[in-house]
Amino acid sequence: MKKTLNLSLAAAVALSGVLVPSVYAEKPAAEKIEWNDQATAPVFVSGELTAPSDRSAKEIVFSYFKESPELYTEPGTSYRVTEQTTDELGFTSVALQQIHKGVPVFGAVVKAVINSDGVLTAVSGEPVKGLGSVGDLKSGTSIKRQEAEAAAIADVTAKIGGTPELARDVKPELVLHANEDSAKYAYAMEIEFLYPEPGNYQYFIDAETGDVLESYNQIHEAKPGSNDPLTGSDTVGTGKGVLGDTKSFNTLTNSDGSYLVDRKRGNGIFTYDARNRTRLPGYLWLDADNVYNSSYDAAAVDAHAYAAQTYDYYKNEFGRNSYDGNGAKLVSTVHYSRSYNNAFWSGSQMVYGDGDGYNFVPLSGALDVIAHELTHAVTDTTADLVYQNESGAINESMSDIFGTLVEHHFNNDPDWLVGEDIYTPTISGDALRSMADPTENGDPDHYSKRYTGTDDNGGVHWNSGISNKAAYLLAVGGTHYGVTVNGIGTEKAGDIFYRTLTVYLTPNSTFSQYRSAAVQAATDLYGAGSAETASVEAAFSAVGVY
Repeated sequence: MKKTLNLSLAAAVALSGVLVPSVYAEKPAAEKIEWNDQATAPVFVSGELTAPSDRSAKEIVFSYFKESPELYTEPGTSYRVTEQTTDELGFTSVALQQIHKGVPVFGAVVKAVINSDGVLTAVSGEPVKGLGSVGDLKSGTSIKRQEAEAAAIADVTAKIGGTPELARDVKPELVLHANEDSAKYAYAMEIEFLYPEPGNYQYFIDAETGDVLESYNQIHEAKPGSNDPLTGSDTVGTGKGVLGDTKSFNTLTNSDGSYLVDRKRGNGIFTYDARNRTRLPGYLWLDADNVYNSSYDAAAVDAHAYAAQTYDYYKNEFGRNSYDGNGAKLVSTVHYSRSYNNAFWSGSQMVYGDGDGYNFVPLSGALDVIAHELTHAVTDTTADLVYQNESGAINESMSDIFGTLVEHHFNNDPDWLVGEDIYTPTISGDALRSMADPTENGDPDHYSKRYTGTDDNGGVHWNSGISNKAAYLLAVGGTHYGVTVNGIGTEKAGDIFYRTLTVYLTPNSTFSQYRSAAVQAATDLYGAGSAETASVEAAFSAVGVY
């Protein structure tokens, strides 16, 4: 479990000698409250938290917060509604950003869910407690936004050994950056670039001193141009993919030829050619006859067709229009650099290397890899899981889970391996990761075996094996560490994990909160006493997550 800022209640907890202070223990039995290790803040509250009501969702949530001051209220802290949606079940989800003295607390997002009867049934997410000692804003800042940006650019330049060419504008935002036992005003910003090497760094610059408080590369990897044509006819092209299979896909044809542009899905799918360079997005893919059968075409054929299939999966299964739910344009670039053994979501587009022919063939040749990368984009626009430590491992696992589920959905040689189609072409049967048995690749399959160091952003790829194993058990079933799980199939598992990701997970979710979120998602869909909910509980118990 992660440590949480603990300034005001540390002494009380230490003196009491109990896990939960007595004021918290008096909550009614119908209200189940789960805590972080220090018991200073809730991470998940569930039950019939309020009586049925016809008030607005916002009013119901704030009334509950007011009546539960020990959970969500403290001097100087308030909450701002950032999003409100109602789903097909009639449940309304309200996302709230914690604010302290007018400044957002980074990563401190709480999600509240109200059912169709106007009953608050769950509050997910951990507010930062003990912020009373933080000074006023006017006495806590002296650095201007442009100075903070310059400090971050200088630091990342030193890291990569060259000046980054930014993929988008840097937008410093003043936040409270809370880290274990302190909180400081800081400028938070993302620095995304694709040259001289790809990176998407999250930076926190001390607003008083200009020092770097924290930074990490949150580019989502598979492993540790010209203007878009706007005129033409929508056509259907054909081509051969990386593995030699023939497929058809939407294109756009005009007097220049046929472009890999699909205008039938959202705001379009666009596929580019980097021509073995590193400037992105590159050149919009153009073909003379709308038949893409050359070996050089293969990587683009798969990137374009598989992006469309991933779009269709999310749209048809969950009603989600592209990764952001609003039809965002899907941009892919193939033939990135030379012999590049990776694929990644940069923060704004997908990028695929050709591989070196020994460790990898072109990475766009695997449907599960493309669905993996696009799921990172879904995560970025929903739970926004911080890409380090436990939240980062959940982030990676969600991409593995849905990469695999998309493969099963389209019956594309489905299995529970990740990237097996493009990994080590001379060796059969291996993969980047195994969800059925994460230990085959040296990843943990139980929480007790998790990696706790700082490499790999705190083990985001390695510790994903814990969640991957739980997902496998939930869908397929089996016995693990003495716990038997009854499988519920890939479709129901997908419904549960999608609801977990989009409704209940928050930026700093831990594995414990993840379990609670998944159980609540299953409860919403199938009922508290359902076989599906029991299987979710068993799957997480089997991997040691409670």
